[in-house]
Amino acid sequence: MHTRWWISLLIITRILKHSLSLAKFSLVICRSLFQILHRLVPTHFKMFWMDYLKNAWTWITECQIGLMPTILCFIFNADIRDKIMPGVTHWQSPGYFAYFPSNSSIAGFLGEMLSAGVNVVGFSWITSPAATELETIVMDWLGKALKLPDAFLSTGHGGGVIQGTASEAVLVVLLAARDKILRKVGEDAIRKLVVYISDQTHASLQKACKIGGIFPQNIRILETDSSTEYALSPESLTKTISQDIALGLIPFFLCATIGTTSSTAVDPLLALGKIAKSNGLWFHVDAAYAGSACICPEFRPYLDGVEEADSFNMNAHKLFLTNFDCSALWVKERNALIQSLSTKAEYLENKAYQENMVVDYKDWQIPLGRRFRSLKLWMVFRLYGLENLQVYIRNRIELARKFEDLVKNDARFEVLSNKYILRFAVGAPLTEERHIFAAWEMLQEKAYALLKRM
Repeated sequence: MHTRWWISLLIITRILKHSLSLAKFSLVICRSLFQILHRLVPTHFKMFWMDYLKNAWTWITECQIGLMPTILCFIFNADIRDKIMPGVTHWQSPGYFAYFPSNSSIAGFLGEMLSAGVNVVGFSWITSPAATELETIVMDWLGKALKLPDAFLSTGHGGGVIQGTASEAVLVVLLAARDKILRKVGEDAIRKLVVYISDQTHASLQKACKIGGIFPQNIRILETDSSTEYALSPESLTKTISQDIALGLIPFFLCATIGTTSSTAVDPLLALGKIAKSNGLWFHVDAAYAGSACICPEFRPYLDGVEEADSFNMNAHKLFLTNFDCSALWVKERNALIQSLSTKAEYLENKAYQENMVVDYKDWQIPLGRRFRSLKLWMVFRLYGLENLQVYIRNRIELARKFEDLVKNDARFEVLSNKYILRFAVGAPLTEERHIFAAWEMLQEKAYALLKRM
């Protein structure tokens, strides 16, 4: 328990000495960090803590204030302000509604800054025990917030790991599923392996198949339509699997989605999971887009059936106030990942891992090196708490519903049709009702101009 607070002290040391100390902005950040970490540190550390910070603050104020080099002013004013910022698409703008919510927060920013300050390369437990152990802890926190089955938690045979993106997450589980089936049927059978997705599944799955050596003609892209709200049909899946088995092919991987990118469709997990289990398929659930909302009890039913899944992924950097990149992946069998992705090298060996006392996350991902991403997710949980995160998500969803009402009340638009579709993603922390109305007025003007030309 005490180790965690010593880690905080070491982190703030590096931050004070190596991060933003040349900019006047650093004074505001440092004061904020003092206030925040003062709340987090136990009473019996506070005497040491305050004496230490007093010395650190003296070092900053006496040595750094007013000494910001001219070159740094030039870089900020002439380069960043005049050359870089004009070409930046402002994803954090309250009027940004494209693609998906990719929101940041003060907590996420502070966690990112702490990570940059300590700058560990935590590919194994021994390279930075805190980086590994904190990741295990926060992934269990998030898994419990989503009410995932216990099999996905670190206390069982599974566990969670933070990937960079959902594209990385689906790749590693596809490789694990591929190697698992090939150990059973032989490596030469790779040309017979078949993957099942819908026409709404994210394109990253097809890229993963390319990397994993799955033949393009063996990717089954099943059509969806408005009758199922663009969800994958269990009947269509069953029929296609039966046809492939009759052809001597080997079905091995199914991906379902909670909130597709194109249409926010939600696939029926329970029915699809049962089909996958009866046919021996690895069942992956991609909840990258909408998974965050499922920490709210009223939206958790969208995950009903996740107990049938072998792996589950959601992006904390979408709607969960965690700065990009932070993609949470859970698996029921961590050994499936390790067997597929583990590498043996003398310089990577350590006694704790060899005796199965710790986790080395390098064996759960594609690259060797890894950032201390868990710090920002931890900071989001610690500063906001689950209830405040639920309130935030409900507020974003309510704003989206207001936009939906505006669309429904205009005869020129439909909420969803088989014609032209406009995606409107609400999620930025600064977005208010007035931004929704402003966006709608602009869309009405464009629609009026378009209809006049037709």
